[in-house]
Amino acid sequence: MRDSEGLFVISVAARLLDMHPQTLRKYERVGFVIPSRTSGKIRLYSREDIARLEQVKYLVNERDLNLAGVEMALDVTEQLKKIANRLRKSKRSDYDEIADALDNVLMRLGADPTAEKDRR
Repeated sequence: MRDSEGLFVISVAARLLDMHPQTLRKYERVGFVIPSRTSGKIRLYSREDIARLEQVKYLVNERDLNLAGVEMALDVTEQLKKIANRLRKSKRSDYDEIADALDNVLMRLGADPTAEKDRR
């Protein structure tokens, strides 16, 4: 289970995101987020889950993507974040320029390039 700091039940997460709780359940069913659960099966959304759902909301509302498009954009986002983080860790100045370019792509996809999360 994830760190208990910053976990939100579905009603609070829905308010934070200005989404209906049923929409959050739908996005869970299609695999966009996997909230942790209490022993009583109550969904708990982390800050990373909220950030990912903000990206989903952006992609649907601002970029008019359907769910298949959102799935592809989320996959690309994760791959770009991994590449950018590897480049930054290399400490080579020319890689910083490439990482900045990747950050720009991430921002255009509605993602926070500074948020790192290993989904595996």
